[in-house]
Amino acid sequence: MVAPYTKKRFGNNNKFKKKTENTSGEEQVIRVRTPRDKEVLGTVTQRLGGSRMNVACFDGKTRIVRIPGRLKKSLWVREGDTVLVEPWEFGGDAKGDIVWKYNPTQVQWLRQRGLIKKTAELEEF
Repeated sequence: MVAPYTKKRFGNNNKFKKKTENTSGEEQVIRVRTPRDKEVLGTVTQRLGGSRMNVACFDGKTRIVRIPGRLKKSLWVREGDTVLVEPWEFGGDAKGDIVWKYNPTQVQWLRQRGLIKKTAELEEF
């Protein structure tokens, strides 16, 4: 006899995974957000806790940035990720907000366009 509140699971759970492969052989268009106005690209160097982290920005400054509340649930940032930082108007050299996180394909596109310096040059600061 089966307990009344147990559920049996049928089928496989892979039906919800989307296929991202391009089978037609065409090149996909990659849309990448580039820095506007005061925004700066940077690499996360250390997570500090409380949605704050150290970011080595490509303008030569190290900032303590935070993930704003509107992005906190949807944006997972780890060390080594490339992010787009918007410096604060007050104390902009030391603090800022993360606006965007780039995936590896977008980082490769930014390197090809010359917007991201090589990591060997980043180790200077």
